[in-house]
Amino acid sequence: MTDSPLFYVIALAILAVLAILATGIGGFAKGGDWNRKHGNRMMRWRIIAQAVAVALIMLFVWLGGR
Repeated sequence: MTDSPLFYVIALAILAVLAILATGIGGFAKGGDWNRKHGNRMMRWRIIAQAVAVALIMLFVWLGGR
């Protein structure tokens, strides 16, 4: 399972989602000009990254079941 290159791509995608989420939440908590300028953009990027991560996980499960 962990010997598959797709597993490591999934791990990187999940870490990217975590980093984007942490940055977005940090911006919301701090507030101010940065949040007004970038807050919604960060959450849009999180949704896109999360969709990619879920698609990769589904691909991994599908390929593993074959």
